[in-house]
Amino acid sequence: MKSLLAGILVVLGFSVVWADVRLPDVIGSSMVLQQKQKVPVWGMADPGEAVTVTFAGQKKTVVAGGDGKWRVELTNLTASFTARTMIIAGKNRIELSDILVGEVWLVAGQSNMQRLLRETANGEAVQAAANHPNIRLFNASREVAFKKKQGKLGGWASCTTASVAEFSAAGYYFGVEMERELKVPIGLLNSSYGGSQAEAWTPVEYLNANPDLKATVERTRIWDAERAQVRIDYDAAIKKWREDQDKAKAAGARPSPSPGVPDALRDYRIASSIYDGMIAPLMPFAIKGAIWYQGESNEARAEQYNILLPVMIRSWRERWGQGNFPLGIIQLPNYRGVKAEPEEAPWSFIREAERRTALADKNAGLIVTIDIGEANDIHPKNKLDVGKRMAIWALKNVYGRKRMDSPVLEKSEIAGGKIILTFAEVGSGLKIKDGDRLDEFAIAGADKKWIWADAKIIGKNKIEVWSPKINEPKAVRYAFNSNPKHPNLTNDSGLPASPFRTDDWPDPTAGKR
Repeated sequence: MKSLLAGILVVLGFSVVWADVRLPDVIGSSMVLQQKQKVPVWGMADPGEAVTVTFAGQKKTVVAGGDGKWRVELTNLTASFTARTMIIAGKNRIELSDILVGEVWLVAGQSNMQRLLRETANGEAVQAAANHPNIRLFNASREVAFKKKQGKLGGWASCTTASVAEFSAAGYYFGVEMERELKVPIGLLNSSYGGSQAEAWTPVEYLNANPDLKATVERTRIWDAERAQVRIDYDAAIKKWREDQDKAKAAGARPSPSPGVPDALRDYRIASSIYDGMIAPLMPFAIKGAIWYQGESNEARAEQYNILLPVMIRSWRERWGQGNFPLGIIQLPNYRGVKAEPEEAPWSFIREAERRTALADKNAGLIVTIDIGEANDIHPKNKLDVGKRMAIWALKNVYGRKRMDSPVLEKSEIAGGKIILTFAEVGSGLKIKDGDRLDEFAIAGADKKWIWADAKIIGKNKIEVWSPKINEPKAVRYAFNSNPKHPNLTNDSGLPASPFRTDDWPDPTAGKR
């Protein structure tokens, strides 16, 4: 009768929609649900429609609101490798199968988080051997998020050679370590977008609420106004470049790089755009925490990043609605040429913004990679160690496992002609990783001119820094060049200490918004 009535209404010129219960893309078969937390299950239905969710012995019923939205919360789930089925029933019935319970993490950021296994060291062999049925992957589609392709934002799948092909390499290595150590199913949500800036990952309301961040929103209006002409100019530049390329090839000359895409033509540079398309649709799926690997594209506004990154983190936590969940920040690695003298480079100040954000947030942490970058490649190929360090941070700080992380600067004091640095996370004591002296320490006086300094470990957790050329030192920096030549301060773990500075002097990007 329903089909007959629908047919009659269509013939008479009326459209009819039977509002079946609908689920967001992130809720599906083969997913992992977070153990020991409230687990929301939500969707859409007819206003006033009763919806029942049944899973793992729990049965929850709710009535959809006037806007059609409904939500229930499962509770007291414990980790299980047993695949189970979830039933969602209203006017229709949805059956989701092969669901596990364990630990769920979000991995997000720009191209170094997006990087695929086949693009990294030994990645093709690792991908070919990937077979982890209890690691489940959800890969958010950039094309769908930005409406370049129709379909679902993503779908859950067991980790196999095929499913991991388009997944984050760092995220994969992290997941493998976490499954091995925790011995529970692992769910990984990957939302990453190469070339993206942090403002695109932040809700526009949060950006507008801060005077130092409003400019990131105002740029959208500028780009909107100039986009048509920029498109004409860019198309002309590409046409000329192709013509020049043909001439160069004919002459046996080396081809030149193609013109860069202007910001006005990069929709993913628009404030809040990635948040709207690739983060908000995941909320409020229950997660244990998140890992963030970004900063490269905000280099030109490093000072602003000190404000932007904490605001982005706060917005995610507030919008997710599950408290101050843990968030690990992967600090940018060494990059560009080695310099003979101390330098003032924005890249280093982005690293410092990441360090200070982590220190100021009791539920955030820093994952140091200063020794595994590449001078000539912004996409270092060693993602295995990145993933392992992600896991070390999470296992120690989130799960309470006995792990040693990188040494952390705690405080600095000026004592006569020296500066005394005190560190936390030292284990049995600070160590020199290789060689017989500490390298990469710089010191400055009131004139703010940096010179290389002598440094010596003087106790389990202290280092003194000095230079005979400076009688009244004011500040110290460690490994603060874009690509420090030999950062060798460590602890029992062998992991490198983070680059840091003790000064608050203006950086090269001061005032840029």
